[in-house]
Amino acid sequence: MKHLPNTLTVLRIVLTPLVLVGVAKDTPGWLFTATVAFIVAALSDYYDGHLARRYGSHSRFGQFLDPLADKILVLGTLAILAWKHPSLAPWWAVAVIALRDLGVTLARSRAERAGHSLKTLGMAKTKTALQFTYLIATLVFLTARAFGGPLGDLAGWILDTPLMPTMLVVLAALTVYTGLPYLFKPQYSDAG
Repeated sequence: MKHLPNTLTVLRIVLTPLVLVGVAKDTPGWLFTATVAFIVAALSDYYDGHLARRYGSHSRFGQFLDPLADKILVLGTLAILAWKHPSLAPWWAVAVIALRDLGVTLARSRAERAGHSLKTLGMAKTKTALQFTYLIATLVFLTARAFGGPLGDLAGWILDTPLMPTMLVVLAALTVYTGLPYLFKPQYSDAG
């Protein structure tokens, strides 16, 4: 059980290519596969943290890998959405989120080189949960639209409104905001 949290984190990284291929193929079956893979990956984020706390299996490796896995999943999915569906995920918003995440990853790496672990802040965890929620909703709507029918028509209508791009702009702003403490007032934890 001690290594299960890190295994779940690695699972999130392993599932990311399946999500990307599914969105790139853009067929009903592949979109459904991508959506299920993304949901499983998002749930693994909750459970790896829950199990690490429950079994006291915190490690500096896990504290570094967990947010990195989140970034790989979120940025990969946003990038493939920007490529396939730019009206839903404008490139500039994806770039803003990527730059923030690069800055935080560099700060985390700098802390690790100095023998510290950068503590993941509560507001950053909330940001990740909101990003996962946005991406799940987008994937569900894309899948429903691909399958068609009345539910597909409703999903298509939602996707054609400014709702999803507006939500992404709000998420981009929130993402930048949650990155500022990592860059200007980092907090360290002593997990070893």
